[in-house]
Amino acid sequence: MKKLLFLVTISILLIGCNNLSNTPTKKAEEFLKKYQTLDNSVLFDLNKVLDDDSNLNESQKTIYKDIMKKHYQSLSYEIKEETVDGDKAAVTVEISVTDFKKVLDEANNYMNNNPEQFEDENGDYSVSRFNDYKLEQLKEAKDKIRYTLELNLTKVNDVWTIDTLNQDIYDKINGIYNY
Repeated sequence: MKKLLFLVTISILLIGCNNLSNTPTKKAEEFLKKYQTLDNSVLFDLNKVLDDDSNLNESQKTIYKDIMKKHYQSLSYEIKEETVDGDKAAVTVEISVTDFKKVLDEANNYMNNNPEQFEDENGDYSVSRFNDYKLEQLKEAKDKIRYTLELNLTKVNDVWTIDTLNQDIYDKINGIYNY
């Protein structure tokens, strides 16, 4: 009898704990924690973006990847609100990330005002030199910016899943949103 009571108690706890992680808020937290912990899916996506980038050389890609890994790990967030309407939900999240948009804008302004610093030995504009400069600036970035994300979710087969994200959300997570 004690064994049966023990098994029933464990089953209730396991089922209850599973349901606790199946809320829109918990799914939003899981999503953002994947960035903070450098989940394999996040690294896969980062590698895919870098593989498709023909403007960076291999060394620059490695530097950029390290910058982004540090960026993701320093991402912080606060859940502001959860709204549920049947099988649809929205979770409002405020994130704090490194303000790479500001850094990139400043780098572009610097390049426009000092084009000779980004010329090769023939006097032609060097994309590689400018990329090296931008990467150095990104490495030194310290300013943070806060963005609000609206994560939409749908309940499918009793499981909450995050809907397809738009580019603005990815830009905010990456700190490059054009504000």
